[in-house]
Amino acid sequence: GIDIRLLGPMPTPGIAYLTRTLHACAGIVISASHNPYQDNGIKFFSAQGAKLADEVEAAIEAELDKPMQTVDSSRLGKAERVEDARGRYIEFCKSTVPSSLSLKDLKIVLDCANGATYHVAPSVLDELGARVSTIGTEPDGLNINEGCGSTQPRNLQAEVLRQGADLGIALDGDGDRVIMVDHKGEVVDGDELLFIIAQSRQQSGMLHGPVVGTLMTNLGLEHALASLGIGFHRASVGDRYVMEMLGEKGGVLGGESSGHIICLDRTTTGDGIVSALQVLAPMVQKGVSLNELKQGMTKYPQHMINVPVEQRVDLDDCLPVQDAVREVESVLDGRGRVLLRPSGTEPLIRVMVEGEDGRLVKEQASALAAVVEQALRA
Repeated sequence: GIDIRLLGPMPTPGIAYLTRTLHACAGIVISASHNPYQDNGIKFFSAQGAKLADEVEAAIEAELDKPMQTVDSSRLGKAERVEDARGRYIEFCKSTVPSSLSLKDLKIVLDCANGATYHVAPSVLDELGARVSTIGTEPDGLNINEGCGSTQPRNLQAEVLRQGADLGIALDGDGDRVIMVDHKGEVVDGDELLFIIAQSRQQSGMLHGPVVGTLMTNLGLEHALASLGIGFHRASVGDRYVMEMLGEKGGVLGGESSGHIICLDRTTTGDGIVSALQVLAPMVQKGVSLNELKQGMTKYPQHMINVPVEQRVDLDDCLPVQDAVREVESVLDGRGRVLLRPSGTEPLIRVMVEGEDGRLVKEQASALAAVVEQALRA
């Protein structure tokens, strides 16, 4: 007996925005996010346009296992299409930057990952005056995220250099992530984008509270923010945990290295288009390149090795592994860090070592991964 508003193919953050502004009780998206189409699942948003807490999702899953209850024909809900859904979202994205902002002097290559942003993202940039060249804008339902988008930016890097563009923007299939490419063809990842936005907000007096990253956030971001007097906290990996910690710490800005950036002073969830605009605005206002904007942060070399596992294991009680971790930490001597964590989506243990010396980091990561592999076989 529920009434449905059909939006058609839309970026995930567009669903979040329209759920809130159309005063719906919930938003539902079918999406594989940054993954292949075979991984399609269901995402839910609350009436406020926010992702649901773990316990709420678990309760929904439990309800799905129960017999379905239906109503009689006189009480059936109605389904209607929102014809101007794209237009509403395009206008919202544009509203997150000053109305006077013009991108007319920027040549941008845009990779839409053959996904949900293929129409709205070019429209937003075009309507703001940018000269836009696109790749990954021919979705067929099967080619989403295939060799393109924020997880595979090689084609974008090549196109930026070939066209002599000012920068490139790569979104993922459902549009909640973004990474960028500067005019030199160098990738600017989520940590660097988060730094640029935080610095811009601070300079305009609009940064409230600390910035939140994750356990995987590069140490360089933490140090760069500290040099600006900006607080920083690490949440568990996953945008919902970043969101939770922002609420706990009273912050408005957080994100992940993958390009999942949350600007709570602009929207309620990670939004690739909106995040890109928050980077383009200070570029234009200062008259500098993307490469210049990222210079305030120096990334630490980081090496990660994925160790396959047959089932989830707890390495906290494994003495050989914990001894190896302490040994690596001793070698790094306070100038780096070690992280062991199970993947949330794959049967893997992620072994990450980060520090000032790239060669040493790689050596120590390999040594630690070997100990983990041996412990798993024991």
